[in-house]
Amino acid sequence: MITLQCLLEFQSEGDRRKVLDLMRRFSSAERYGYRRLLEGWTREELKKHLAQVFQVNTRYADDAILKASAVLSSCRERGQNPTKVVFGGRGLFEKLKKKHLNGEKREELKREWKERRQGNLYSRGDRTKQGNPNLRFVWIMGELYLQINVGERQWVYAKVVRPVKRERDKWIGFIWDLHQAERTGEWFPYNVELKLKNGEVYAHVSISEKFPPAAITLENGVIGIDVNAYPFHLALAEVSPDGNLEGHERISLHELLSADRDKREYLAWQVAYQVVRLALEKGKAIAMEDLEKLPKGRRGDGFLKLRKTLQRWAYKSVLEKIEVLARRHGVEVIKVNPAYTSVIGKLKYAPQYLVDKDVAGALVIGRRALGFEEELPEAYRLLLRDEEFLLYSVAQLEEKVKELKQELKGEENEWRKKAIKARLKTTRGELKTLRAHLRALQSGEGEPASRQLADRRKEPVRGHLSGWRIKAWRVLSAALTVPVLEKFSHVKGTVRDFSPLRPILVLGDWERAVRRPVPVPGAGAAVQECS
Repeated sequence: MITLQCLLEFQSEGDRRKVLDLMRRFSSAERYGYRRLLEGWTREELKKHLAQVFQVNTRYADDAILKASAVLSSCRERGQNPTKVVFGGRGLFEKLKKKHLNGEKREELKREWKERRQGNLYSRGDRTKQGNPNLRFVWIMGELYLQINVGERQWVYAKVVRPVKRERDKWIGFIWDLHQAERTGEWFPYNVELKLKNGEVYAHVSISEKFPPAAITLENGVIGIDVNAYPFHLALAEVSPDGNLEGHERISLHELLSADRDKREYLAWQVAYQVVRLALEKGKAIAMEDLEKLPKGRRGDGFLKLRKTLQRWAYKSVLEKIEVLARRHGVEVIKVNPAYTSVIGKLKYAPQYLVDKDVAGALVIGRRALGFEEELPEAYRLLLRDEEFLLYSVAQLEEKVKELKQELKGEENEWRKKAIKARLKTTRGELKTLRAHLRALQSGEGEPASRQLADRRKEPVRGHLSGWRIKAWRVLSAALTVPVLEKFSHVKGTVRDFSPLRPILVLGDWERAVRRPVPVPGAGAAVQECS
């Protein structure tokens, strides 16, 4: 979406007051609707209720619910308490609470607070309603006006003031599209949001961007992108058309954590340009995960530092900018299902290519975009049927549970206790998974080794993993992570060196892997965990 801004000039003070009153009622409807959504009201019953209480048409009422729903979703996505949302901005709210502020400074803050809290009006676009039913651009005597619906059969016309700033100003294209739509009758939808700032009313117009046809496609391979929060970075993997790793690199995103909003936007665009520039140089498409929501922790989980990082993690913003910029430059963007990309990467490709798990995850994303299906390596298939190894892994997990229980018993700090409890819960879950697989194997219900393999090269599986395959990777992760990878003294917390799995993957020798006291010198990209 492209968002353009313009200033509105009203023909009279009476018209201006009508619009400001409508903006006040709409803002109140949005806040009221937000509270009702928290109480579990449905959209349909709330729409009729808002229209009646705040004297707005049902379209405005529905748009208020839409805005409130977006705030609620954003809040939950960031892992914040939705009952503590402050409309108008928490920063301003906290400043106004300070008692030492008075005089002009306090009045200025109160005015800004009131504008942010009460000066909003939004209307969705609709192709069948000449672009927008409530806030519509119209031509009068050769000049552009915004037609604002302020009540039943009542309209206010505000003149649009928007000078063209540069030769490639996207406002020129928007005006041309409006002329074409009026001439041909083929309208396009555009969203309009009015905002009050410094006593002036501005209109923000959002339209879908038109992208050129993709010139760079999957034909030459892809660049897989994996987003990671710990450490905060992007992992890029150059994947050839036949699914092999050709190169990789990492882009740190730590600057985004400490930057303010404007600087964060600038830095995110710089990251996007860096990624797209690489795609253009290599002539490869871009593959990324289709991320809807990622868990960002919850209060009291014992991982305060990680939770704060995750809550400031604008992963969607970075990926959206990469996607938009890539499409503008004719680079194809493919989104894939993120299920088990990290697990497959760290167990299958990290030891194979001797890279860290993030690059390996990016490789799986790229391969999935190319249509490859991730089959279990033969050594892992045999491992899943090796009862001796499974019994060894169960014993190691049981020992880990005992260690965590002992650690929990001796810990006095309440916050550290919660972190230990979280690790204990995870370990117990892995132990349960492994025991269930072992019981199925002993009873003869395990996955048959003779299962026919799919065509890994041609079968399109972007996002699909069969049930038995998911289960197999889950069992492997439980059997290998603690029993094999966490045996070594250099591993503290998150495992980032997967070179100990190489003897298993190549030779099928799990006994050699668990006997080895330290990793092979110089083997792989063993990335030290960030403090």
